[in-house]
Amino acid sequence: MEKQPNQKQAADSFSSEDMISPPAKKAKKSEETGCDNTKDLRISSGAGEEMQEIPSGGEEVIAAVDNRAAEEGSSSCISEEKKGFVFEADVAEDKGARQAMEDVSVLLPDASLDFPGKLRCGHFAIYDGHGGRLAAEFAKKHLHLNVLSSGLPRELMDLKVAKKAILDGFRKTDELLLQESVSGGWQDGATAVCVWIVDQKVFIANIGDAKAVLARSSTTNESGSHTEACNPLKAIVLTREHKAIYPQERSRIQKSGGVVSSNGRIQGRLEVSRAFGDRQFKKFGVIATPDIHAFELTERENFMILGCDGLWEVFGPSDAVGYVQKLLKEGLPVSTISRRLVKEAVKERRCKDNCTAIVIVFRRG
Repeated sequence: MEKQPNQKQAADSFSSEDMISPPAKKAKKSEETGCDNTKDLRISSGAGEEMQEIPSGGEEVIAAVDNRAAEEGSSSCISEEKKGFVFEADVAEDKGARQAMEDVSVLLPDASLDFPGKLRCGHFAIYDGHGGRLAAEFAKKHLHLNVLSSGLPRELMDLKVAKKAILDGFRKTDELLLQESVSGGWQDGATAVCVWIVDQKVFIANIGDAKAVLARSSTTNESGSHTEACNPLKAIVLTREHKAIYPQERSRIQKSGGVVSSNGRIQGRLEVSRAFGDRQFKKFGVIATPDIHAFELTERENFMILGCDGLWEVFGPSDAVGYVQKLLKEGLPVSTISRRLVKEAVKERRCKDNCTAIVIVFRRG
């Protein structure tokens, strides 16, 4: 949902120096991340533009754990990777203080559909609708299929091919969605955060203000197990927010004839600068071109959290990672953890927006 600009940002993020081809221009980092994982994390801007500067946030506090049973429903799935990794995922949602639920989510542990191949593929996504949920529902139905049909590698991993397939999938989906919205007479929009796990590679694509955060161990012991008991997990933001207030986004909007008003919104109305749909704002520079990030699964990757902006309004990235880590140490299943995370956001921290979260846990099989 649309809201006033939120200046909160994570402690760690990908370095702009870690690009996959074709490289985007390097951007100044807004803060030092202290991250020691540059050799196996890769990042690229789907737009092929200079990355925006993201304002740094304040100190983050680990949340206390609520041991009460959660009330919201969820759906979980488990899938095995061919090289020994197992991932378990779950989604939970709550409409918060809103009158209607405009978020939709995708859990596909086996996302091959009619495109079988040697490389196993899992897909997870959150689409956060605004102005309704028609755009979110359309993207849920069409994006993954369009990415597969655009050539997401299924036989031999190729980063360039994978990136191009995701870019083409987003482009095709938005083009079809705009045609559908014209014929249907609606103007909904939707932001997105999407994950594809293809063999040992994890691809993250986003438009708008939904985020993905990776929890990563600093080291592993000789047996390959995590050592987070001695070294707290790092929260690494895998996405970039696309809002009109950021210089790169503002420049594109202004060159297209749009105006970013004093409240940080395009034409005084739309806060996000990239989204599916929103056809009335396309002429003002709103695009559906994602940033695409990729990394290799190792023993150091613990879990990921995908969340709509409602979750991140009340949770900082390190805060959310600490919360989930504590529940995992208590031995709780992912289905319970995702519900607890959303309940904490809505019931305890008073999230006013729709709130959806997907937790994906990586383990050695």
